[in-house]
Amino acid sequence: MTCVRRRAGVVSLAVVAALAFAACGSDSDSTASAGSAAPTAVATHDSSEHTTEPPTDRIDPVVFHQDMRKLWEDHITWTRLYIVSAVAGVPDLDATAGRLLQNQADIGAAVATFYGDDAGAALTDLLRQHILIAADLVAAAKAGDEAAVTTQSDLWYANAEEIAHFLADANPAWPFAAVSQMMRTHLDQTLAEATARLTQDWDADIAAYDDIHLHILTMADALADGIVQQFPERFSA
Repeated sequence: MTCVRRRAGVVSLAVVAALAFAACGSDSDSTASAGSAAPTAVATHDSSEHTTEPPTDRIDPVVFHQDMRKLWEDHITWTRLYIVSAVAGVPDLDATAGRLLQNQADIGAAVATFYGDDAGAALTDLLRQHILIAADLVAAAKAGDEAAVTTQSDLWYANAEEIAHFLADANPAWPFAAVSQMMRTHLDQTLAEATARLTQDWDADIAAYDDIHLHILTMADALADGIVQQFPERFSA
């Protein structure tokens, strides 16, 4: 699949894709480290150390799956709206980016419910770093500085690997290979969406979003299923 790195020389695509995909994974094989951008706590995250006590009231698993779907549908919705605003150059871009950032905090809060506040904060920080690194990538792309684009891309992909490892370490139902593949698919589909919008191929743009929507529901269900399996005592029968 074509990825942002292979299109680094195309400045307009790099600008839009960088922020649009900030919270997504990558199929990059980059070995670059995200350095201080990634919290050190992630490397020692242990799924056996859960500090949150089970609540008295059990969670309805159907409602839980719906809530997880809502989180990830928010992600693709606000990503799409960001792409639309960035390409069109409309003045709601900053507000849209802010709402996209809020989604990262929402995902982190959902994780904290099961894995504790420290884990939730660590994931939120990783996701926010994804966006901050993407902002540096945007600046480099606008300046036409291909060396800086490459450097920021390496940091961005390394950060995405940290996110995949974080999730895999948290839950044995989320093996790294499977989580990484889900993220790669989402990234590839979102890139297709952004490319279609940039080239004004409206039919392809709509088709890409339909693919993204179907895939994100599958991904949300896989994440929800993993939590239900890991914490059966938290859910009603």
